[in-house]
Amino acid sequence: MKHVEHELTKIKEAIDKAKDMRYRAEAKLEELENQQKRLLDELEELGVKPENLEAEIKKLEEEIERGLAETKAIIPRELMEKNE
Repeated sequence: MKHVEHELTKIKEAIDKAKDMRYRAEAKLEELENQQKRLLDELEELGVKPENLEAEIKKLEEEIERGLAETKAIIPRELMEKNE
């Protein structure tokens, strides 16, 4: 009889653990869904569609590179060489 009680206790503990894991997973899913919504809202405010995000990032990186090149072009070469 003690063996059966022990097995039932183990099963109950496993069920409780599974419930706890489920609750945690549901909470994490809700948190991630909220984060996704916030990010999509931010993108919308910036006028960027999610499907165009990679192209927008590439465009911004190119603008940064152009800006750096323009900045380097107006700084005297001697000053640039001293800092390298």
